[in-house]
Amino acid sequence: MSKRKPDVSNISPPHWFVLTVKPKHEKAVGDQLQARFLEPYVPVLRSRRKWSDRLKVVELPLFPGYVFCRFSLPRRSEVLRVPSVRSVVSFYGKSCPVSDTEIEAVKAMVDSGLPVMEWPYLKVGQRVRICEGSMCGLDGILVQEKRGYRVVVNVELLNRAVSVELDRDWVKAESQPSGAGLTELYLCC
Repeated sequence: MSKRKPDVSNISPPHWFVLTVKPKHEKAVGDQLQARFLEPYVPVLRSRRKWSDRLKVVELPLFPGYVFCRFSLPRRSEVLRVPSVRSVVSFYGKSCPVSDTEIEAVKAMVDSGLPVMEWPYLKVGQRVRICEGSMCGLDGILVQEKRGYRVVVNVELLNRAVSVELDRDWVKAESQPSGAGLTELYLCC
């Protein structure tokens, strides 16, 4: 009697996907996925929190509201039945896998022992607003990102520019463009 090989043509290989989860449920979802023999990944960062009587280091999710999970598409409905899982991140109705390279890069950063922190995603050409310091409230356009920010203030009437260095966390993405003025800020290094 000959053994037949199982038909594996319809079995999809496991890929990494991003799950949206209820706020502050990332670790619990990771534990529940693990209990179902799935491969979750919840990257965390260490943060110092100060209470009135003490200072404590706590672990917080690096991507609040999201959990990575490696599974094959036939197990998608099983993943969605896990309490606190809201959805699998999709585009145009199709679940979008994350490359193994990106997951490995995140793991390498988290496992490096170096300080890892959440950072706002800014793009070159994006309007930004200075939120701290003596220039608080001024708007600008991100020209270049490097180790530190420099704000170049162009005053059109004078045909001159002045440069001043700012901490990166003083600059936030601007949601609504403000009124036009004579001063334009450019962030560069």
